[in-house]
Amino acid sequence: MAVYAAVCLVIFLIPLVLQDAFLLNKYARYLVFGMLAVSLCLSWGQAGILNLGQAMTFGIGSYCMAVLKLKTIPVHTGSDGLPDFMVWNNVTELPWFWTPFYSLVFALLAGVLIPAGCAALLGWFMFRGRVTGVYAAIITLAAMVVVQLLIIDQQQFTGGFNGITDLAQFDVAGFAFDAYDSATYYLVAICLTAALFLALAITKSKTGLILQAIRDEEDRVRFFGYDVALYKIFIFSVSAGIAGLAGMLYTIVMEFASPTFLGVPLSLSVVIWVAVGGRQSLLGAMLGAIIVTGVQGALSESETFLDSWTLVMGLLFVIVVLFMPKGIAGGMELLANRFGGHRAVPAVAAPKPARAEADDARRAESLS
Repeated sequence: MAVYAAVCLVIFLIPLVLQDAFLLNKYARYLVFGMLAVSLCLSWGQAGILNLGQAMTFGIGSYCMAVLKLKTIPVHTGSDGLPDFMVWNNVTELPWFWTPFYSLVFALLAGVLIPAGCAALLGWFMFRGRVTGVYAAIITLAAMVVVQLLIIDQQQFTGGFNGITDLAQFDVAGFAFDAYDSATYYLVAICLTAALFLALAITKSKTGLILQAIRDEEDRVRFFGYDVALYKIFIFSVSAGIAGLAGMLYTIVMEFASPTFLGVPLSLSVVIWVAVGGRQSLLGAMLGAIIVTGVQGALSESETFLDSWTLVMGLLFVIVVLFMPKGIAGGMELLANRFGGHRAVPAVAAPKPARAEADDARRAESLS
């Protein structure tokens, strides 16, 4: 708990020493990716569910926030406040499913509950059918691709390949969150801290212990009488809800929503972040996402590594896999055990039963 609190405190102190608005916006994006990594760590690292479609719920949350913010934009090209892409596609009135997003409360709840509901529905079919391992990963990947293609195809309602742009600032009770202001950074930091400690509370509870047992030996947990499918659906839905919240924050920071947020590259990148940070450590997964995206951003903006930054990133991944198979968190734990004074306790031989001692005595006498 102390380590988690210390890391979160450092995150909150960054705006006090950094006054550059562009860098604050960039660091806020890194924190959003850290939250997305925490969400995957819950399902993959704690329950053994490798979700290759984590970007699906992230993108759904992003579009929920975009619809809310698009409604508040004061300038429209069509009558009755129609967005420009609807006018270009000859849409004469707002679709029925946009109306509930006039409410801020509904939009915020939808950004979390719709991804969680989609995950619960998908998880019900998968886990009730005892789909595990690589098959579950393939199904989640296929579901993400289907949702992405659906959003692109319905361009008269979603903006198609262009996504939803020209968004207003996120406004709560008259207070606007500028994407390049410290208020938005603190909003992301607060949500990240809440998500991190919520995930930590789940992992330390009895439910978390059962999920870890399911990860290690699913059949054995089932034989003990636990409803394995129900526990998997629960953690799968919680993971999706956190990813949806991260998607909403990403739209606030980036000021647009795009179908690329539901793409395969982002989803696979999340898996890499978690693997680098340590998939069995929530804090490690978060730091892995922040470190990897931060190094990637620094290298891609550097003139020296402008054309070779992808090779450098690949080399770093290989080094981590070879020398830190449990990720950064595993490597730090190993160093702490080695230099922190923790030494292995020598094993003490168990006393032999009296009959065994008598047999050994007779054997020794016969040999002499």
